[in-house]
Amino acid sequence: MPKVLIPLAEGCEELEAVTLIDLLRRAGIQVVTAGLQAGPVKCSRGTVILPDAELDAVLGDGFDMIALPGGLPGADHLNNDPRIRKLLHDMTESNRYTVAICAAPKALADAGLLDNRTATAYPGALDPKQLPTTRLVEQSVVQDGKIITSRGPGSAMDFALTLIEVLCGKEKRQAVEQPLMRSNGS
Repeated sequence: MPKVLIPLAEGCEELEAVTLIDLLRRAGIQVVTAGLQAGPVKCSRGTVILPDAELDAVLGDGFDMIALPGGLPGADHLNNDPRIRKLLHDMTESNRYTVAICAAPKALADAGLLDNRTATAYPGALDPKQLPTTRLVEQSVVQDGKIITSRGPGSAMDFALTLIEVLCGKEKRQAVEQPLMRSNGS
């Protein structure tokens, strides 16, 4: 069973965080939510989430993917945390998935992980002038190797379903997506 780390920081976007947690768990993926600090995390719209663990307690665990929810100032807290930066590099160097949505691709960019790649993010979260080798596009979800990025709260479901597909295959994605009764007939 794949294992995914979702770090949660004060001010994260709850729609993105909860959508990722919910859909990945529906797929049977082991999801570990980890707060940057001990205790509950207050999200950007006031929702409070109780993480499964504190980040320090799971740093030595093996994960197949790290998924960064966006939102502000949550994405900035993730970006400024040296443990997250190290995890991002460790995941990339070991050829595992490093994914981010909304404002969180900034953490990937600042870690140098978007160099010579195609990516997307919330409008204005990434400055093209500071990323001369990154091809920024306005697609809902972009996969470039083991780096996957997405635009924002409205693309959270597509993002989560893409993550299910890369970790578990197309059949598992369809099995999770069909009962969601999405308007596009999926």
